[in-house]
Amino acid sequence: MATPASAALAVNLLDAHSLLATFGVIGIAVVMFAETGLLVGFFLPGDSLLFTAGLLCAGAADKSVALSLPAVLAASVVGALAGAQCGYLIGRRAGPALLARSSSKKLHEGAARAEELLAKYGHAKAIVLARFVPVVRTVLNPLAGVLNIPARVFTFWQVAGGLLWTVGLVLAGYALGSSIPSVDTYLLPIVGLVVAVSLLPVAIELLRSQRSGKQRNGTAQ
Repeated sequence: MATPASAALAVNLLDAHSLLATFGVIGIAVVMFAETGLLVGFFLPGDSLLFTAGLLCAGAADKSVALSLPAVLAASVVGALAGAQCGYLIGRRAGPALLARSSSKKLHEGAARAEELLAKYGHAKAIVLARFVPVVRTVLNPLAGVLNIPARVFTFWQVAGGLLWTVGLVLAGYALGSSIPSVDTYLLPIVGLVVAVSLLPVAIELLRSQRSGKQRNGTAQ
């Protein structure tokens, strides 16, 4: 019989279902905090974790893992908001050396994309949109601290984006699990679709930016 310690060692950190089955609601809060507040958490499956948690709250995906919807929503929101705020404070204190110490190519690419978002859309849009982009949502929070974005501005928009991201994905999973029988059969493609859809806000903004740029160039000519 597996002990709690052996089960924890066997957990797959990249698999949302494995994380939820092993750690439950506490795992959600920890993963949300690590992915949004600590650079070492950039690889964690935030989108799929939230959506799968919603499915499990509806009794879908795995009948043996019972989660409470209010508890999942609370853990998701608290973890994501506290993590982002912690990342911001770390960025303000540690400065540019924070990213320089990392050798992860993926993390540095995320930092570049975060800087692009801030440059193109300003603080408000960038902070909200970053929530929906893996890796970028990890890097933007400390980067906002490094760039000395006003604490009030950052806090307001990270809370707005955090609520939209966490509550939206959990409720989407819950709604789907409640309305479609045997949805667990299609879990992997559904989670993949959710991740793709979560990138739509950024894609739409990029298209708008490109169109505005073309219009400006056409007017200049």
